Amino acid sequence: MIGLGALAGGISPFCSCGVIPLIAALLAVGVPLSAVMAFWLASPIMDPSIFVLTAGVLDLEFAVAKTLAALGLGVFGGTVVHLMMKSGAFADPLRDGIGNGGCGGAKIRASKPVVWRFWADPDRRAKFGKTALTTTLFLAKWLTLAFILESLMLAWIPAETVAAVLGGEGLMPIVTATLVGVPAYLNGYAALPLVGGLIEQGMAPGAGMAFLVAGGVTSIPAAMSVWALARPQVFAVYIGLSLIGAFASGLLFQLWT
Repeated sequence: MIGLGALAGGISPFCSCGVIPLIAALLAVGVPLSAVMAFWLASPIMDPSIFVLTAGVLDLEFAVAKTLAALGLGVFGGTVVHLMMKSGAFADPLRDGIGNGGCGGAKIRASKPVVWRFWADPDRRAKFGKTALTTTLFLAKWLTLAFILESLMLAWIPAETVAAVLGGEGLMPIVTATLVGVPAYLNGYAALPLVGGLIEQGMAPGAGMAFLVAGGVTSIPAAMSVWALARPQVFAVYIGLSLIGAFASGLLFQLWT
């Protein structure tokens, strides 16, 4: 289940904030926290669209490595939680009142079969068109902002500063990128060209990987959502696994390259 959770997370199109309602539903219907944590950690890092964009903006090697990092972090996090659960931890991971009824509770308990032929229903057809337009505008907004920021960064941030802080072959650039990436709120689409620009200016590839993984798994808005959803012990493990996984991903990628 942990492996399947990580695999499902790696191919699902959920961001670190968007995955929160699904996580609440999975835990509410009794899916073990270990499998949910594997999905939770892997999902925001990679999906098919991010893979294509990563290969285009950075390169195919980076995209493959990021995919492996997503799957590895999911399996690692799920395994750690599984071992902790065997010792009696996380008997009730959700806060009081979370997952017991509430918005969508009836749909979870009285599920209906999926009807894929949405085009046969005028209301669903209209919703599909509206969602497609919203998604297109979302991508255009973030990518435009990202490339504007990248051009400004390339024009105004001295390459020597970037190389001094995040360049080099040691551990400090990766540690710094991990600590900066965890609280940073950068959409996965927006972060790619920014990291690409930083790498062109001297950022170590491993630091770039650590930044992307850390920023993908969690951010301040996502962390606030997790805090509201899960008990403090689960929140602490989530943040700890994010830090360890991002650092390990960056270090392994640095050694690989």
